[in-house]
Order: sequence, then structure tokens, then C-alpha cells
Amino acid sequence: MSSNKNYKRIISLVPSQTELLVDLGLEDSIVGITKFCIHPKHLTKAKTIVGGTKNIKIDVIKALNPDIILCNKEENTKEIVEACQQIAFTHVSDIFTLTDAKDLISLYGNFFNKQAEAFKMTSNLESKITDFKNFIQNHKTKKVAYFIWRNPWMVAANNTFINHLLELNKFENIYADEQRYPEVNIENISYKNPELILLSSEPFPFKEKHILEMEEYTNKTSFIMVDGEFFSWYGSRLLKAFDYFKKLHNSI
Repeated sequence: MSSNKNYKRIISLVPSQTELLVDLGLEDSIVGITKFCIHPKHLTKAKTIVGGTKNIKIDVIKALNPDIILCNKEENTKEIVEACQQIAFTHVSDIFTLTDAKDLISLYGNFFNKQAEAFKMTSNLESKITDFKNFIQNHKTKKVAYFIWRNPWMVAANNTFINHLLELNKFENIYADEQRYPEVNIENISYKNPELILLSSEPFPFKEKHILEMEEYTNKTSFIMVDGEFFSWYGSRLLKAFDYFKKLHNSI
């Protein structure tokens, strides 16, 4: 781990981490982002696009002469990380829990001399988490499935940040006995008796028509389209997530 605090030229290959950088006051230091770094909206026009999260333009990254490149173990491939390490100091986050997310905010505060901003953000986040836990404590647990992809059908299972937030919401994941993002046989889902099926807005953009497609395989199951950013983005997006979760529960 580098102790250098002179990171003036940042490339971020992770949308949620890009948003976090901006909210820490580091927008001017960002020189490169992915095409998926859509928050704040103006950023894709203001900064150089270096590719996606799974495929990068290595020559573009080199030309930007970064001091640090920010990656994530889940978002970016091992090959991308190794290529970036040949160019500049590369930090790879690995986020499974809210504690991990808070630690990353604090780490960025240290990396980029934004300790006060990071402390304020984590304190605010802790307050929101505490408030939400009080809100949710008397809610009944519901058995759910959280779909992230179609053709093949894929869900968020155990050992994911999404599952961690599902648990916090008192959503019992019917696929918690599987790991990461398994393909599932939609024809067998009724045997697991989900009370609620959550269809994420990302990475696959589920629409109402997909509910009709799934209904023939389910029995008295409710469907809800959910904003995937609030279940999978960490960093400063979490400051808005818990108000969203409250609205979600109030709508069920």
C-alpha cells in the first residue's frame, strides 16, 4: 500500500467510486472515468472516457498519466488490474458490507487529503443506518429473490454487497445458499416460495414486460422493480439509499 498523498491525477474505473470522489470534493483531480460513471450526470462530458468496467483503452489511460487508478475486485477483471498496475499505483476495493463501504470512504479521505470530508460522510452514513435499523426492526421478514440478469436468469446470492443490504432490509434471500451471482432455473422458482421478486434496474434493465414473462413460473408472488444503484452502489450513494428503502417498504 502506497503512503504517497500526492495523488493529483485520478482515474476511476468504478461508477460508485467515481461518485464518491466527486462528493468528497475531488472532481477536479479526476482525469479519466468509465462510460458507466453516470453520477453526476455531467461527468461523462467533462472527463475522458477510458472504456467500460470490463474493457479499457489502455493507451488512453497511459496518455492521461495518472498518479493513481481506482478499481474494484468485482467490477474490474484481474487482467485490467494487472494492466493498470504497470501504469500507476492501483488500488482495488473489495466491498461486501457497510463496514467495508465506510472503511473505503475513510481510506479515500486519507489517500486524497479529504479526511474531514470523509469523516463527515461516514458519520452521516452511520446515523442513517441507525435510523433505518429502528425503522425496520418491527417489519416482518419476507422471502425474496433479487434478479440481476435475464437470458440467462441470474440472481444476487450470498457473499455479495446486495445480499448484505437485503438482509438489512429483512429480506430473506431464497438463494442465500448459493454464492455470488449464480444462474438459476426460473422454472423451479415456485418451489422456493418467494413472497417477493425484486427485479433490478441494473445491470440488466428489467421492464414490466419481464414480470409477465416470469409470472407463469411463480405462485402468488409479488414483483417489484427496484433501483439497482441503491442495492449495489456503495460510497456516497448510500447516503440516499436508506430513504429509498423506507419508501420501498412503505409501498409493499
